[in-house]
Amino acid sequence: QVQLVESGGGLVQAGESLRLSCAASGSIFGFGSMGWYRQAPGKQRELVADITSGGSANIADSVKGRFTISRDNAKNTVYLQMNSLKPEDTAVYYCNVVRLRITHWGQGTQVTVSS
Repeated sequence: QVQLVESGGGLVQAGESLRLSCAASGSIFGFGSMGWYRQAPGKQRELVADITSGGSANIADSVKGRFTISRDNAKNTVYLQMNSLKPEDTAVYYCNVVRLRITHWGQGTQVTVSS
């Protein structure tokens, strides 16, 4: 059974940084794509960034240049480094991993950016 443990959310001021982590377990085969989505109140869930097992990253235009995604395959962990945070980055951030073509979601971690 795949389990995802997210950490690193919190309350920060605009311009500050946070790093989110998501540790995945429950697969002897490792994981395919790993990434982060976010959902702000009243809005649809949107992709923030994802990264393949080979390290190819895809970053949303809204965060490009400010956010960086990385992963440690040995630890089955994906990271989202968020710099120069803006109030519009406020949302619940969800970890997303793919294992054998099945998508799994974390429970979500709140990121709040005050102006």
